[in-house]
Amino acid sequence: MFTRRSALAACFALAACIALAACTAPVPLPPAARLPTPVAGEPDTLPPYLLQVGDVMDVKFPLNPELNDQVIVRPDGMISTAFVQDVPAYGRTVAEVTADLEARYKKDLTNPRISVILRTFAPNRVYVAGEVTSPGEFITAGPNLTVSQAITRAGGVKFSADREKVFLLRRGPHDVAQAYAVDYMGIITGRDPTADVRLAQYDVVYVSRTGIGDAYQIANQYFLQFIPVSAGLSLTPGL
Repeated sequence: MFTRRSALAACFALAACIALAACTAPVPLPPAARLPTPVAGEPDTLPPYLLQVGDVMDVKFPLNPELNDQVIVRPDGMISTAFVQDVPAYGRTVAEVTADLEARYKKDLTNPRISVILRTFAPNRVYVAGEVTSPGEFITAGPNLTVSQAITRAGGVKFSADREKVFLLRRGPHDVAQAYAVDYMGIITGRDPTADVRLAQYDVVYVSRTGIGDAYQIANQYFLQFIPVSAGLSLTPGL
């Protein structure tokens, strides 16, 4: 039977948890620079863009315009023109694909001159699952999201989330799944900002559930549903 005593005990336990969390010493951080127009840092040298599935390219022949073509990187990572089939493109640079096409067209042209122009980019896709407010797929253009940005896009973590157990799932070589630990507490406390790594295409960020979250779910599904709110929950003296 759920009595007033057990309700009070639950309230005291919750209050103790909140007090304990409030006593945690914050990590000292340097003050933010007071600049009139702050500018985010940029890498000294950006890495070359690697072609993705869905990218669209124009293949132009300045000396043979009748051979001009437009290609798209297929789901198998290949591109094909009217005269050349199944050229690897996924994960390669535009320059590498250009050199490959020129080598292949030498079979039919004496001195092929080819210009490959990237027209449209396939959007970046990452996924956030587990104990977040709005799990799902998140599509961006430009640089991929970082871990904290992706979790923020998902509405942040729930109360039931275990912030010490956040994982990153990534497809490695030969399409083998790999798992990596993420120091999410280091990110949100400022203890280790470098833990806010940038995600790769199709990465999955998974936020685990705490034992408290599991207990709450069990209580909500198998206990609280069958007990009226008024049954022993009143804290009014004498009731």
